[in-house]
Amino acid sequence: MHQQRPGRRVSRAQLLTKFAFAKVERFFHIEAVSGIVLLIAALIALIWANSPFAESYHHLWHTPLSIGLGQSLFSESLHFWINDVLMTLFFLVVGMEIRREIHEGALSSLKQAALPFAAALGGVAIPALIYLALNTDPARQQGWAIPTATDIAFAVGVLALLGRSIPSNVRIFLLALAVIDDIIAVLIIALFYSGGLDYSGFALAGIGIASVILLQRMGIGSAYAYVLPGAIIWIGLFITGAHPSLAGVVLGLMTPVLSSRVRRRPLALVSRVHRQLLKEASSDHLQMAQPLRRLRIAQRELLPPVTRIQMALHPWVAFGIMPLFALANAGVSLQGVNLHQDGAQWVMFGVAIALIFGKPIGVISVSWLMVRLGWCRLPAGVTWSGVCLIGVLAGIGFTMSIFVSMLAFQDDGLLSAAKLGVLSGSLVAAVLGLLIGGFYIQSHRRISSDID
Repeated sequence: MHQQRPGRRVSRAQLLTKFAFAKVERFFHIEAVSGIVLLIAALIALIWANSPFAESYHHLWHTPLSIGLGQSLFSESLHFWINDVLMTLFFLVVGMEIRREIHEGALSSLKQAALPFAAALGGVAIPALIYLALNTDPARQQGWAIPTATDIAFAVGVLALLGRSIPSNVRIFLLALAVIDDIIAVLIIALFYSGGLDYSGFALAGIGIASVILLQRMGIGSAYAYVLPGAIIWIGLFITGAHPSLAGVVLGLMTPVLSSRVRRRPLALVSRVHRQLLKEASSDHLQMAQPLRRLRIAQRELLPPVTRIQMALHPWVAFGIMPLFALANAGVSLQGVNLHQDGAQWVMFGVAIALIFGKPIGVISVSWLMVRLGWCRLPAGVTWSGVCLIGVLAGIGFTMSIFVSMLAFQDDGLLSAAKLGVLSGSLVAAVLGLLIGGFYIQSHRRISSDID
């Protein structure tokens, strides 16, 4: 009797621990909560950047952060480490989700995969044409690319606020469109707003990609083994002048969707190792090292790498990296905005109108045309109401649009007007997305109740 009491106490403690961890895990995987945290971080940044303490806000993100080895030293601002380094993990999660959907989900067929690409092209072309139609002056035309980009973090965050009633394929469609949109934006920056690409970096990135393929062929399943090749890809893209965080997309798309081959099935191996551990429990603990190692391998291979890594990174990305990204980038100062300056008001209106109306018109019209011609088809569970919701949310162009604004305009008046256009356009797009999403959810519930 006395020997059973401790066992009962341990069992109850384990049950309480499992219950607590289940609640925490559930919290971390409720995307609506992460969306709320993201928007709160953006609101804090906006208030901070327009408060009497605005100087401290800008000074913080320009604080240098350095790493070095011996005589080599790499020093960049805190803003750089967040946008170009930490956000690589966000793009990694996005890339893995798209990779999984390409294998067995909404993007598994050619017609379905082509639709987000075509929609993204429409969502780039129409806003640019609207902006150019409202800004015929050559000096103002430099900002044509400002409303063409979709901010992945904010668009997905707003969609997450609508909860799990939104079909998962709508979210995948938006993710695919936003990633393609971002890649197009990076290409636009490289071709029209920079001195060109340094092609020597592509060779280094190619070495990193080849290293990943080699490790996969060797059957290396540990995620830590791919950190160095991933860093090589990142450095290669950084040297080219492209956005280095796209290295995350590259790695995500290369992540295996099937577990590596083992001599025994993972569950059978777990059962065998369990029996072996029971036999050797009373023997030398050193003899248990090999069975425990096989147990860890079996546990790792129970889930494919694309699912296992995504689950591990999700809470860190959703509740750490994305809010920090919003805090560092959403602080747009409205001081010094002078709409009376020649043409400034047209820059603001051009950007805002292109985001609010141009994005949905481009996404919806091109999607409709591709489906009408029979070249594409809507993913399962995605209706035209869902496409409208995606088109409106694509008008949230916050961070990348502000970045393009700083490249397009050297004049402070035009730059401030462009930022105000991005801010107002993205805000209206987010509010419209929430309203349309609410009607979308209600209509789906009404249809489901009628069917029942």
